[in-house]
Amino acid sequence: MADTAQRDTDVEGVEGGVGVTALLVAAARAIETHRADSLAQDVYAEHFVRAAPASAGWPVRLRQVPDGDANPLWGRFARYFGLRTRVLDDFLLDSLHAGGARQVVLLGAGLDTRAFRLDWPPGCVLYEIDRDGVLAFKHEVLGAVSAVPRTTRVPVPTDLRDDWAGALTEAGFDPAAPTVWLVEGLLFYLPSAAETYLIGAVDRLSAPGSALAYEVKLDKDLLEHRDSPLYTSTHHQLGIDLLDLFSREPRPDSAAALGDRGWTTSVHTPFDFTRRHGRGPLPEQNDALGGNRWVFAARPRP
Repeated sequence: MADTAQRDTDVEGVEGGVGVTALLVAAARAIETHRADSLAQDVYAEHFVRAAPASAGWPVRLRQVPDGDANPLWGRFARYFGLRTRVLDDFLLDSLHAGGARQVVLLGAGLDTRAFRLDWPPGCVLYEIDRDGVLAFKHEVLGAVSAVPRTTRVPVPTDLRDDWAGALTEAGFDPAAPTVWLVEGLLFYLPSAAETYLIGAVDRLSAPGSALAYEVKLDKDLLEHRDSPLYTSTHHQLGIDLLDLFSREPRPDSAAALGDRGWTTSVHTPFDFTRRHGRGPLPEQNDALGGNRWVFAARPRP
């Protein structure tokens, strides 16, 4: 185990603000992993939760939650993250097999462990872009459990407010080769201009045969759902006010922008995949998930 000083340094990226939401998602993935009807398996998720002081007492199994699935946070919201994990796992692997790309880029990778748990096609290189503190914490935790990546993994420690495209290229990324991009749970927190820049950069760096998935919120007024069970339970149980972290600026129509640049796009609600898989959240009154959309895009080959 690392000494206390090292631990304090390594958890810096996940101990406050947006960073702590990565621990929330890790706890949700841990709970999903231990469900009898699990949609996604992430055996590393609970180790992140237990390693960070901010989340050390959080549940990693549903039986640790007194009201179980009736709990809006650890029931419905956690199931949402489990469903999202499965859908985006499928997107990555299906895109690689269908299009022949062998580069994958995770923008705002957080505590993602796909490099360690998915069955990647031969020759894949996976780039993980996030702040140095987040990647250092992940490296320490995974090293402690002797996790071994199943494909070539290249961490790219950089802030997405800086020249991440340049850092990615310097790390070995080839913009002339098709790429599968994933932007999971990130755009909620970015100003509108930052989303526009990010999508534009992905477009510039994507050769024909590339694919992209990302998540957005299309609520006209986020505060309309401030008293929703999902937001209030997250605030009361964890002290995390998600609405204080989300950008409240009007969102750009990034799917339309990609379409104008020759990409094919499809936009789905999470509930579409709940119905497909038979598990996950369904619409409800005063629903904080009602504005969430999962966007899938592909740049066709000539």
